[in-house]
Formats: sequence, structure tokens, C-alpha cells
Amino acid sequence: MLFRQIWDPKLAQYAYLIGCQKTGEAIIIDPERDIDQYLKLAEKEGLEITAAADTHIHADYLSGMREFAERGVHVYASDEGDADWKYEWLIGSDYTYTLLKHGSEFMVGNIKLTTVHSPGHTPEHVSFLVTDLGGGADRPIGILTGDFVFVGDLGRPDLLESAAGVQGVMEPSARTLYHSVQEFLKLDDFLQVWPAHGAGSACGKALGAVPSSTVGYEREFNGSIGSAKRSQEEFVSAILEGQPEPPMYFARMKRDNKIGPKVLGTLPQPKHLFAEDLKVLAGNMGVAVLDTRLDRSAFMARHLPGSYYAGFNKSFNTAAGSIIEEDMPIYLIIEEEHVEEAVRDLVRVGLDNIVGYATPETLEAYAAHGGEMASIPEIPIDRLAETLESIDDAIVLDVRNAAEHEPAHVPDSANIAYTRLWVRRNEVPSGTKLIHCVSGGRAAVSAALLARLGHDVVFVNGEWEAWAANPKSTIVSGSPTAEAVTA
Repeated sequence: MLFRQIWDPKLAQYAYLIGCQKTGEAIIIDPERDIDQYLKLAEKEGLEITAAADTHIHADYLSGMREFAERGVHVYASDEGDADWKYEWLIGSDYTYTLLKHGSEFMVGNIKLTTVHSPGHTPEHVSFLVTDLGGGADRPIGILTGDFVFVGDLGRPDLLESAAGVQGVMEPSARTLYHSVQEFLKLDDFLQVWPAHGAGSACGKALGAVPSSTVGYEREFNGSIGSAKRSQEEFVSAILEGQPEPPMYFARMKRDNKIGPKVLGTLPQPKHLFAEDLKVLAGNMGVAVLDTRLDRSAFMARHLPGSYYAGFNKSFNTAAGSIIEEDMPIYLIIEEEHVEEAVRDLVRVGLDNIVGYATPETLEAYAAHGGEMASIPEIPIDRLAETLESIDDAIVLDVRNAAEHEPAHVPDSANIAYTRLWVRRNEVPSGTKLIHCVSGGRAAVSAALLARLGHDVVFVNGEWEAWAANPKSTIVSGSPTAEAVTA
């Protein structure tokens, strides 16, 4: 058996290529939408991907299942859960597919996969036990747990309510997850655990950075499983407490993975823009100019009017997916060598209409020839208090998560997580917003968005923790103000 774990550091996502070297067949589990990466890997290993499967209807990225189905690959999908959580694009289609129930088995070469219904994170969620029959095994070597069991944590049971808007399911889902954990605890300790996410994913609150584990290790050291071993009530309380607000684009991912993502085929090929081309983009509210420069102060000092901002770092997908509407024409300000990676990042969160790109050097050439530019005032965080006093209508807008805001925040500050700012734009308080986060990254995204929407904003740059620790800083703790209550 050949086993490869494929890591996407920005979405903190793991896909798995599992192949039978004797027959040359392979399956891909939980693939992302740009499937060429898996096809190239399989070819390199001398395998052909003949099957693809998802553990559940994903919320944080668009699945590559439909792309594989379009190529004639046999796809496997859960048929568990209620009628609201079925793969609508697959059922009754002309694709080659199999719907799976608890206990369903299928073969990929000499490798057996056994379906285990593991609901809680979502109603239809399944895991897969993997048995290498070709290697002489009569028991599984491991379990692909999807968003059920992570290293150090469990998949959060609140997403259907907090992201997808399905009301009243948070606590029942937590209780369902509790029962799934009891079944997990019956598995052999030696079984390897292969999760769909690692540290950095919004699908849990305490995911480990180790790529895999074992049932026995998680039984002993996984805090969420520990609470499930003690009592159902303790577990329900613990698993729901302190979960960060998920990005609101998760609802769109759930919808599209359920009804069927648009067929991508090949990656978009944005055209290279020149300085003259930028004139028609300046201040154009019908398009999304996405500036990706890592130097956020350079963006604040000078950028194309109406630009969005999302630094090209590990949060790029999350930021872009949270602020840009689907189908909006996108133009990137980005270094040439990062164009393809950025395109992959965007299509993974359903932003396909990537029309063109210009380099930062092109932007500077445009400005040097008198092109219209805009700026956003910036202050260091240690000038926050004095700036607040000097502007009559100033209000502090904290764009950290509620769980970060509540323990320590500026008095009377409003709090809206940056990943929810676009959806909650009508709740943004009036006045000049002094926008801060932990280090400046999320605040920069938020300042650009609100400036585009016509708000007066000041970008607050710098390290919150160091500033808040200064005895001269006025910080309060406790419940957020009325403006700060998160949806």
C-alpha cells in the first residue's frame, strides 16, 4: 500500500492519496478543487486515481469530487444524515458513483475501505477504516477521520448553526458527537488517525500541528475526548465553549458542495496588466482589486482607490473569501511568481473570476505617471489612546474574535470579527473607526474593506499583547458592549 498525505498550509487541510501498487489503482480522500495536483502526484508514483471520496460536505473549501466525477472517476459519498444533507449534485446524475451507509465496504485494488458513520460535526459525516489486504492484513491499519477526530481535538459541532445558519442544532449536534466519540473509543489503540485538518483550521479550536496520531494516543491526551470520557454534560459544555467565529463564507462552501460546485476544468489564466490598464480599475466598485502586498503600511500609504487588501500569507484564502463576493471580477496586485498560487488559493474558496493581475512595480509605475491613488491613515498602537481623544467621533473597532475580545479590550470598543465584517457591514458603528486586532494583519484587511464602503477609518498597527500589558494602557475585561455582540 502506498500512502501520501497532501498538506495545504493555508487552509490547514489534509487530503490523502492511497494506492495499491500491485494493481496501480489509487483513491483520493477529501480532495481540493484544483485536482491537477493529485493527478501529478499519482502519475509520479506510477498510479492512476480510479476513485475519490469525501468524508462530509465541507464548509471551508470547495471539494474536488465533482472535478474527478467529470473525468469519469468513481466517486463515493455519504448517504447518511437527513434529507437536508445529501450530495444533491451526485444523486440521480450520470456520474459513476456509490452512496455509502455505515458499514459499506469498497475496494481500491487490494485495499479495503470500510465506512463508519461518525456524525456530530455534520449529520452525514463518515470516516473510513483502511485495511491493506494486499499486504496480508486482516485488520485496519488506520482510520481517515475527516473532521471528526483531529490530533488533540474534535471537529466542532456548531458550524451548521454558527456558519450555515441552521438554527437550534448546536447542542443536539454536540450530543450526537458525544455518541460518535463513544464508538471511536471502542477502536483498537494501534489504529493510526489521519485527520482532514491540522493546526490553523477554523473547524476546531485546539488542533495539533502533528500530522497524524493513533486512537490510543488520542484516547489518553485529546482534551475533548477526555471530557467525553467523563460525562455527556461536561462534554457538551466544553466542546461548545470558546469556539472562534467561523468565516461567513463557510455557508457558501456548504451550499456549493451540497448542490455542486461549478466545474472548474482548468485553472483561470488571468492576463498581465500594464500601468495604462489600471486607470479603468481605480475606484471601480464593480470589480475587486485585491492588493496582496505583505507590507501593509505600503498599502495604507498608497493603493488603487477602492482596493481590497489581503496580504499574501497563510490567511490569504480566509481573508479573500470573507470580503469578496462570488462571481465578482477579480484583479490582483501581486508579484509575478505568486500568481498561480494565488489563483489556486482563490478557486479553493469559490472565487473563480480572476481576470487579470499587475505587479507592485506596475502599480508604482502607474502612480509615477500621475495615476489616481488613495491612502488610509495609519497610527502605531501606542498612539491609540491619544488618537481616540483627538478625534471627536472616534470609536475603536476591534476585529479580533469575540473570544479574544472579551478577556481584554479597549473600553467601549465595538467588536466584529474581520471574517464577518462584510456580512455585518450594516452593524458597523458610525464615526471614525480606529481599527485594531492582535498584530495588524486582520485590521489592515478590515480598514481597506470599510474604506471601500465609504467609512472614515484609521489603521492601528502593532502588537496588541505588548501594548495591553503596559500599565498605562486602559484595558477592561468582561462582556462586550452592545455593539460588540457577535452574530
